[in-house]
Amino acid sequence: MNLIRKISIGRDYKLDAMHYSLDQEVFGRHVIVEIVELDDKYVIWIQKGNELKPWKEFNKNMAISVEYSLNY
Repeated sequence: MNLIRKISIGRDYKLDAMHYSLDQEVFGRHVIVEIVELDDKYVIWIQKGNELKPWKEFNKNMAISVEYSLNY
């Protein structure tokens, strides 16, 4: 189960932050399937067909807003 459903990167949430959500299509028809929080970073995983791979990493020193899933 994914606890994180959306992550936003950037100091100004409304004007210039990048937003990444589960099930969002990115990078040539890949879909974001998981956003994982580790000790020092967040990792976004994408999938296309059977191919699953890490796509982006953001360290925790950046301005980050996390939105959690309410389906637990």
